[in-house]
Amino acid sequence: MVIVRAILGSLILFFDWVFTPRGIKRDMDAQKQLDAQTSGLTLYQYKACPFCVKVRRAIKRQSLAIETRDAKRCDTARGELVAGGGRLKVPCLRIEEASGESRWMYESGDIIRYLEGRFGQVA
Repeated sequence: MVIVRAILGSLILFFDWVFTPRGIKRDMDAQKQLDAQTSGLTLYQYKACPFCVKVRRAIKRQSLAIETRDAKRCDTARGELVAGGGRLKVPCLRIEEASGESRWMYESGDIIRYLEGRFGQVA
């Protein structure tokens, strides 16, 4: 089973690399404003998880600067995810609200819909 997962993970990463989507081109000021808006977002993910790849591709298509943390290889990220979100499940988007509170969003489809709705670009 370990060998099958390793092979599938490698294939997922390879095809993600080969077929990487193009991001939206914006003028420098618009991109800086968008980067400031995304500074409170963090994606907890596993590198070869197909649902995480789906979310990362949506982020790339919209040219969003969202920090990613590998909850599989980084104990700190894993601990943050479990402590804050309550579950060790990826993908998970941590949304820092203006009030300072964090909201944790699971499910790739929900995350993509949130990003499309908030940033106005259809992925």
